[in-house]
Amino acid sequence: MSALRVVLTWGPVRARAVAPLAWLGCLAVALLVVLPAVDVRPVNVLVRATPFVLTGLAVAIPARAGLVNIGGEGQLMLGMVFATAGALALDDDLPRGLLLPLLAVLGMLGGAAWASVPAVLRLAVNANEALTTLLLNFVAPSIVAYLVNGPWKDPHGFNVPLTRAFLPSARLPGVGSYLHLGVALATLAAVLAWVVLDRSRWGFRLQVVGANQRAAARAGIPVGRTMLIALLVGAALAGLAGMIEVTGVEGVLRPGIAVGFGYIGFLASWLVDHRPLQVIAAGLVLGAISVGGDSLQIDAGLPSTSVYTLMAIVVIIALFARGRVSRSRSRARVP
Repeated sequence: MSALRVVLTWGPVRARAVAPLAWLGCLAVALLVVLPAVDVRPVNVLVRATPFVLTGLAVAIPARAGLVNIGGEGQLMLGMVFATAGALALDDDLPRGLLLPLLAVLGMLGGAAWASVPAVLRLAVNANEALTTLLLNFVAPSIVAYLVNGPWKDPHGFNVPLTRAFLPSARLPGVGSYLHLGVALATLAAVLAWVVLDRSRWGFRLQVVGANQRAAARAGIPVGRTMLIALLVGAALAGLAGMIEVTGVEGVLRPGIAVGFGYIGFLASWLVDHRPLQVIAAGLVLGAISVGGDSLQIDAGLPSTSVYTLMAIVVIIALFARGRVSRSRSRARVP
């Protein structure tokens, strides 16, 4: 195994963290451009960052095994669907203490089930998981639209495509009128992901598989099973994000919930080289930009694309910083 540790030093999962210049640029965009311009409440940032962190972890965990999961958007939506199914069926029968853990499990199962299709395709026919997970993102909204316009449509909803409101037993408890338990769940998930990926034998196996699959197979590591589990675990966290959105924020299922959150989660993970604890910081920065952008649309009359413009600035700064670091390392290697 010592030889495998040497192999890891050349793997992409062992890349160094984003240079401080990149994060200074990110914080500058969030703090100097967005926050002073509008009245952004920290509570709103925490709630908005929650799905970003969880969908970021859905990218970070498979990335350790060399997989690219761009399907957090669809996995989040299927988590919403599965959790809504449980809420509509059981919120009048079970107390909150039993129902909410069940809904969390259902949400995670929904995300994992949606990712099982590209996972099986990757193992069976070596289909590129980046492409298959991305394509499924365009299927998931159709499932939501069918359900809220068909069997789950609220007959008393004035023909609006949404479900009936969840009963209090199916709503996440919170502090005040907006902050909910999902914020703590996302933080706990990031900490657990860090422990598992960086401090456990399974995390080491993921790194070996991601660095060199042949070396991993020769060392007796089940490469296919390891990759499958990594993708399903990541997708389950995206599904948990969907459960949190419908039970902690919305209280109903309707089209248009959390649109784009999966892609922003991918950006959050990419900015920090798929490091779980740093995904929290990235999620907060992007959450501040997202909330500030929403306020700018209302207060300043800016178009909805202003949010993506600000995030694009973050990406450009990060790319510039990475380029500077790469060039400095190349010069350092020259004798």
